Amino acid sequence: MITKSNDISGWSLSDLANAIESKEVSPVEVTKLLLARIDSNDKELNSYITVMEDRALKDAMDAENEILSGNYKGPLHGVPIAVKDNVYIKGVKNTAASEIYKDFIPDEDAELAAKLQNAGAIIIGKTNMHEFAYGGTGDRSYFGAPRNPHNLAKITGGSSSGSGAAVAGHMAYGAIGSDTGGSIRIPASCCGIVGMKPTFGSVSKYGTVALAMSLDHFGPMTKTVKDNAIMLNALVGYDSRDPFSINRKQEDFTEEIGKSVKELTIGIPSNYFFDILQSEVRESINETIEDLRAQGINLKTVTVDLMDELMNATRVIMSSEAYSAFEKEYKEHPEKIEGEVKSRIMEGMDIKASEYLQAIKTKHKAMAALNDVFRNVDILLVPTLCILPPDIDQREVEIDGKMTPTRILNRLTNPNNTTGFPAISVPGKPKNGLPVGVQLIGAPLSEKKLYRFASFIEELNK
Repeated sequence: MITKSNDISGWSLSDLANAIESKEVSPVEVTKLLLARIDSNDKELNSYITVMEDRALKDAMDAENEILSGNYKGPLHGVPIAVKDNVYIKGVKNTAASEIYKDFIPDEDAELAAKLQNAGAIIIGKTNMHEFAYGGTGDRSYFGAPRNPHNLAKITGGSSSGSGAAVAGHMAYGAIGSDTGGSIRIPASCCGIVGMKPTFGSVSKYGTVALAMSLDHFGPMTKTVKDNAIMLNALVGYDSRDPFSINRKQEDFTEEIGKSVKELTIGIPSNYFFDILQSEVRESINETIEDLRAQGINLKTVTVDLMDELMNATRVIMSSEAYSAFEKEYKEHPEKIEGEVKSRIMEGMDIKASEYLQAIKTKHKAMAALNDVFRNVDILLVPTLCILPPDIDQREVEIDGKMTPTRILNRLTNPNNTTGFPAISVPGKPKNGLPVGVQLIGAPLSEKKLYRFASFIEELNK
C-alpha cells in the first residue's frame, strides 16, 4: 500500500483526499505537480494521448475555491484522475487510439465522465490504449505503445494500457479503464495496481466507444483497494440512456474494507483457471494461497462447469459484436486500422446468427453453473493472467516448454465479461521483478465483499 511520503505523487488517492479535505494540500499544487511529472516522465511511458493542462488547472482552481469556501464534495474533490481515450469528454479529442479518429472531438460528456466531474475530480488527461480497445497486449496504438513502469521493455497490458501505466507511474491517482475481455484487470496485473470490473450494467456506457455491446464494462484502476472503492462509489448509477444499465441500490463500497474475512469461504477452482500457467505465475498464486491458509482462511476446492465452452462462446460473441461495432470503419478506412486490430475485426465477418445465438445459450448455462458455485463459496480466487508481462511486440510466450500465442493473456479474464459477474485484480507476489495479479470473482452485485477480501490480500502483501 502507498503510504505518505514527501513525494505527493506517490500517495494513495485516499491519503491525498484526506490532506485536501483538511486543507494540508492544495488541489492546484497537486495538479501542477502531476502535470510536471507527466511532462518529464511520460515521454518514456507514453501513457497519455491528450493532457488537458489548461482545463485541469482551471478545474483545480475551481475545486480549491469550493473547498476553501466550505463546499467539500467528497473524497474525489480536487483529485487528478485520468480517463481512457474511449470515454467522451466534451470539447476534448477522443481518438480510441486510432488514426481514423485522431481529430474527433465529441460535443457531450460520457455519463461516467460527468459523474467524476460532479464529484469534483480533476480530469487531467485521456490515456493511451490498444486501438479500439481490441487487444490484450495494449501495444497497438496509433500513438505508440505505452511502457510498463516496472520494466520499460514490457507491455502494460491492454486494452487500458495507458491507464495502467499512468497510475503505476504516479501520473494519476486513479484512472478509468474499459473491460471487454479483461482490459481493466490485465493492465492492473501487469502494472501492479488494483483494477475492478464491476457487475455488468453498474456503470453507464453512455458516451463511450463500444467494442462489444454485451461484454463492455467500465471501472476504476487505482493504487490501492480503498482508492478503487472510492472511485466506484462515484461511478455506479442507473442511466436510462444506456440500455444495459441496471438500477441497483446506492451503497458505500468502502464500508466492509477492514472487516474480518474469517467467515468467508474462498473457492479455489480445480479446473480451467490453473490448467495453463507459467511456472512463475503458478508459484506466486500458490504462495498467496498458502499465506491465506496460514491465516486460517476457509479455502474450498470447487469445480466450475462449462468454462471451456464459455471461452469458445465468448470468442463468438466478441467477434460478432466487434465486427458490428467497427464494420463501417473497416469498410471505409481499412488502410487506417492497425494490422492486428483489423484482423481481429475481420474474424467476425462470417459468423452466423445461429452460432451467435448458440453462444448466448452457452453464456446463460455458464451463468447458472457459476451461481451454483456461489451457493457454496463467497469468492473464487484465481490468477489474473496465465503469464508474466511479455515484451512489447512479443507475440509468443513459453509455457511448460511450449510456445503459446500472447492472446492467452485474456484466458482467465474473458469468462467474467460474458457472465457479467464482478471481478477484481489485486497485486499478489511479484516474480522476476514483475507484478503478478490475484483475481477475485464474485456473484453479481458482490463488489463490497470483493473489496473486503482484496484489502485483506493487500494487507497480507505489505
